[in-house]
Amino acid sequence: MTNGNFHRWKSIFLSVVLLFSTVPVESKSTEQPYDIVITNGHIIDGTGSPWYSGDLAIRDGKIAAIGNLHDAARSRTIDARGQVVAPGFIDMLGQSEYTILVDPRLPSKIYQGITTEITGEGESIAPLKDAILKADQEQYDHYRIHVDWRTFREYFSRLEKQHTGINIASYVGATRVRRMVLGDNDVQPTLGQLEQMREIVRQAMRDGAVGVSTSLEYAPAPYAKTEELIALAAEASRFGGIYATHMRNEGTGILAAIDEALRIGREARIPVEIWHLKVGGKPSWGHMPEVVAKINSARAQGLDVTADTYAYTAWFNDFSAFIPAWAHDGGNAKLIERLKDPATRARIRTDMLTPSDKWDNEWQEIPGPEAVLVGVVHNSQLLPLQGKTLSQIAKLWNKEPMDALFDLLIEDHGLTSVAVFGMSEPDVSLALQQPWVSVDNDSSGTSPEGILGREHPHPRAYGTFPRILRKYVREEHMLTLEDAIRKFTALPAQRMRLTDRGVLKAGMCADIVIFDPAAIHDVATFESPNQLSQGMDYVLVNGVPVIDQTMMTGALPGKVLRGQGYVP
Repeated sequence: MTNGNFHRWKSIFLSVVLLFSTVPVESKSTEQPYDIVITNGHIIDGTGSPWYSGDLAIRDGKIAAIGNLHDAARSRTIDARGQVVAPGFIDMLGQSEYTILVDPRLPSKIYQGITTEITGEGESIAPLKDAILKADQEQYDHYRIHVDWRTFREYFSRLEKQHTGINIASYVGATRVRRMVLGDNDVQPTLGQLEQMREIVRQAMRDGAVGVSTSLEYAPAPYAKTEELIALAAEASRFGGIYATHMRNEGTGILAAIDEALRIGREARIPVEIWHLKVGGKPSWGHMPEVVAKINSARAQGLDVTADTYAYTAWFNDFSAFIPAWAHDGGNAKLIERLKDPATRARIRTDMLTPSDKWDNEWQEIPGPEAVLVGVVHNSQLLPLQGKTLSQIAKLWNKEPMDALFDLLIEDHGLTSVAVFGMSEPDVSLALQQPWVSVDNDSSGTSPEGILGREHPHPRAYGTFPRILRKYVREEHMLTLEDAIRKFTALPAQRMRLTDRGVLKAGMCADIVIFDPAAIHDVATFESPNQLSQGMDYVLVNGVPVIDQTMMTGALPGKVLRGQGYVP
């Protein structure tokens, strides 16, 4: 072949290659139409990168393409002109394991843009045995739930049969594991009992749990020593799990509590997630810089530790957490007995009046009884007290505030929940700004209607994510919109190893929100919490709209998301 012929054939060959490289895999005549094409949006992909313009196509619950899709065949077009298109938000601690059985649509969640929830704080919904069911029957009765599961596998199966509005994943709680073997008593496990507890964790991980969690403020959890927690976390680690913790102390003893969490992570060789990062109580205000420095130092040493926050200055927890751990030995029935006994009641009072780093003494953390707002009661006769402060109840009952606290717990069988105003705004905002802090709701999904609408929750149940977009992005400019979206999406997906969610990219699950960043806002307040957030025009879960043109569709396209150790 002459040199001229060689170059001629080379040119023809390259032209053919170029021609075929530009032909679509499917010609337009045979291409399956997209289910939905979202056009004209500002795409914020979740990574923290600036927005870009483009169309996004969905097919079979997945993101099929992103780009200029003007001529693409589709069944439906959603025009997102002037709006943000972002990944669905991930709630790092959601608490909906009961309420999703009551109203599986979870309106309070989807109107915030939440498409995935992680739950199971220390006292997970499974595993379950008859003794625990009997002890907790009032909780199930409160929500009119018929219990037909004992394992995570059975609980997840129930969710899949009834269907859910959002995706859900759960930790196995160390408290529940302890109760399965040791009950509610202040005892330490024998080697044989500890092995039983480890096996429970192993089985939960095979059933699909995403890790093991602790909630060390609430009895019987405080009875567990660090070594017990390391043993359970090590089992979760072998299945690719995470250790998530409501730490032993979030007040004056917080630095020691962080040290314990880091030790568990180090010795169990497991990533650590610190739930609802805070410095609680007036004596601790201003100490968030020390907390941040400690976590940054641990990360610099190679420890995989992150955190999340709901960014309000009030927390919401069991009112019984005000009572020292020793008084809970044996469970709620024993606690009520002790509160009725004058001598024991006097001892409880003395402990609460004595400042201590040995336990998270919330009585010492509040400015006064006016800082405690009663949220949820289980005794229907006490419903008029929901939304009242402890100081108002004390005045109503003509009692000293601590006695009102004790007597309310007696009347409500220890099941009352309260909002506690015990944080400072500078501490809250500093935590939110850290690059390793994502966002949690720390409240169960709820609804203004039905059984759930009778409760008086923390407004975070309805408002956390839109509030951050309104307050910290739009009004105070503490976060950019892109970074806030990253905290809601890619960051939690990365932590939870949700490799198919959290970012807008072809091949990922189509969990998507569409909203006007200038209009989205929270409506719920502490005085009137049962109000849905506004501004979410569309929310899609696995490619199916659960909010369509601001209206809830009632669709239930959510999935159970199982951990890496799941064995089908």
